[in-house]
Amino acid sequence: MPETTNNIVLDKSLDFALRIVRLCHYLNEEKREFVLSKELLISGTNIGRHARAAVGAENRETFISEFGVARRRALETEYWLLVLFHGKILTEQEYDSIEADRLELVKIISSIHSSSRSSN
Repeated sequence: MPETTNNIVLDKSLDFALRIVRLCHYLNEEKREFVLSKELLISGTNIGRHARAAVGAENRETFISEFGVARRRALETEYWLLVLFHGKILTEQEYDSIEADRLELVKIISSIHSSSRSSN
């Protein structure tokens, strides 16, 4: 697995996915929220899945495409977090904490995606 060693986007996307899993478990167990948490689980964990696919891509086009999908999944995750926050299921503190991590991740992914497209 040498291509993934010390890779900031893979490390951060895995950390974020694990936070999402824990948050969804909390939403299920404590808040009894199942539908929105499932949507959040799918979008939040798919960010890393697509980042990993990009890193392992066989060509530049796939690399760029997978990072584009990862970015869209990060934006979709933002939507579900906003729904949970404005629906008063997440507190402001809970929302702000995970949103800061999501925003950091989307900035990294957007930077990689943008620079890859411009050098193509």
